[in-house]
Amino acid sequence: MKWLIGIVINALLFIAFAGYFEGFEVSSFGAAVGASLVLSILNILVRPILILLTLPVTLISLGLFLFVINAITLWMTDAIMGSTFEISGFGLAIWIAILMSIINLIIQKTVLEPKK
Repeated sequence: MKWLIGIVINALLFIAFAGYFEGFEVSSFGAAVGASLVLSILNILVRPILILLTLPVTLISLGLFLFVINAITLWMTDAIMGSTFEISGFGLAIWIAILMSIINLIIQKTVLEPKK
């Protein structure tokens, strides 16, 4: 159930970012849900491999390189989705990855797992 909620939250974030960032475009809510599903699958399959391959750089950067890995998975999502999901540059992908990480953390700590 948490996975499905995460898909919807990411889709809503994609729609919000498309309205805020000029170089980020999502054609519809369905495309945002599709991109969120693709991103989720890439995070399950590809992200662990990327983390292992870049482990020394990640350790040296104290984990900040994980934002670059998140941006790479966003760019891969852009490549898979075609024209329905567009990110204009890698710098924008990094900003979106950072914002998505922060917002997802806030939502997870306040809404999904409130203090008991």
